[in-house]
Amino acid sequence: MSSALMGAGRFNHHLQKRLDPEIQIRPATVADIPELSRIRLAVVENVLADPGRIPPELYETFLTERGRGWVALCGGTAAGFAVADGEDASIWALFVDPPFEGQGLGKALLERATDWLFANGARVITLSTEVGTRAEGFYLAQGWHPGAIDVRGERHFTLSAPE
Repeated sequence: MSSALMGAGRFNHHLQKRLDPEIQIRPATVADIPELSRIRLAVVENVLADPGRIPPELYETFLTERGRGWVALCGGTAAGFAVADGEDASIWALFVDPPFEGQGLGKALLERATDWLFANGARVITLSTEVGTRAEGFYLAQGWHPGAIDVRGERHFTLSAPE
């Protein structure tokens, strides 16, 4: 394991200490895909107009080929997840199941994903989300820099590597 990835493990251990002891965050696996999809389809903002656009095979590609993912468990129940795309240094997905919102899961998952991307050489990370959503405010509160709004009505954000 590279020293950068080992450092990411120490950072992630520090994050775990700040969460409720009943909450665990671990790497996502292909076996988690049904739960990731369930969470993705349960959200009330950034709802998929066509759930068929994100089939299980796409999750698998992002988890095993393009990047890495993490799942948050609350009392053993999948409560949220994040997926980082290592090919284009972006956050492909970050979703929390509505009954588990407000517990710090989104922030902890986002920190895991950005830490992994920075540890693997990213200098700037990108993501996008719908304008006017709580997610947009969440990313602003986490220090992300807002950018242009695309034709789909999504605001693009960037986060630069710490100096």
